Amino acid sequence: MLELKKEKLPVREMIQKAMETLECSYAPYSNFKVAASLLTEDGVIYTGCNIENAAYSPGNCAERTAFFKAVSEGVREFAAICIVNEDEKGGHGICPPCGMCRQVMMEFCRPEEFYIILAADEAQYEIHTLAELFPMGFGPGSLKG
Repeated sequence: MLELKKEKLPVREMIQKAMETLECSYAPYSNFKVAASLLTEDGVIYTGCNIENAAYSPGNCAERTAFFKAVSEGVREFAAICIVNEDEKGGHGICPPCGMCRQVMMEFCRPEEFYIILAADEAQYEIHTLAELFPMGFGPGSLKG
């Protein structure tokens, strides 16, 4: 099991992989591309992109795409995720995860130990824990009496 502290995260590699994955984004309606790179406790990186749909609701966020890819392959332990975006003009900014994505993270991550890297590029990024971005989050532990 890979136990990473904030200072030991492979931030540059995660940002690069997420930026490369922006090319796979399917965002013909919003023109707002989002990509993510998800680091497992074993050091493997899964990527995901947002996938829009004409009916809107069936679309999926980049973060959940990465989680669902990993979980569908049997992975259940995660260390960090990096999220990047690109607007219709090709600009990049800080893009925090939506509420549904934060809820999925709560299902599979330890809030105080899971890191979320919000990156505009390799020089401009922020690192937060899930607990910081989703205080008092509802997760599996909430169902235990």
